[in-house]
Amino acid sequence: MSVRFEPDPAITPAVRDGICALWAEVTNAGGAVGYVPPVTPEDIRPELLRRLAALAEGRDRLIAGRDAEGRVVATAFLTRNEHPLYPHWLWVYTVMVHPSLHGRGVGRALMAAVAGTARAMDGIIGLRLTCRGGTGLSRFYESCGYREIGRAPRAIRLGPGDYRDDVTMWLDLD
Repeated sequence: MSVRFEPDPAITPAVRDGICALWAEVTNAGGAVGYVPPVTPEDIRPELLRRLAALAEGRDRLIAGRDAEGRVVATAFLTRNEHPLYPHWLWVYTVMVHPSLHGRGVGRALMAAVAGTARAMDGIIGLRLTCRGGTGLSRFYESCGYREIGRAPRAIRLGPGDYRDDVTMWLDLD
């Protein structure tokens, strides 16, 4: 399947609802994107609206991947640091690829689009993200050029007795 990546797409109702639906589908398929299944798009909507407000204010950027029919099938958010010592790198949040596209190179293409967008920004030398331990995501990000720079043991609680490490990854852009 061909996926076209676009930085900073217009946030139309179709894009907004597409991201919301994607986020719920990824979560319900076991994706580590901030929620524990089961969720509905309405569970996700308040957080999405906060992210969209940050986009409108220029604090965040969005990379959206769309299929041939224009449906949102992949996303990643880039967030600027507000601390004066960290203006030279960005956070990468809510990296999602529709479950039906896993294993087809869409995730790798998304991460390349994220890096390309960041490289085009003045003064940005690196990207930082976190991922949930025990999911294999750190291996994926390593295959995209990231390296592990830290780990908070048992920092994520998915449920009673189910604790996961919070793994911090870094990509040098220069």
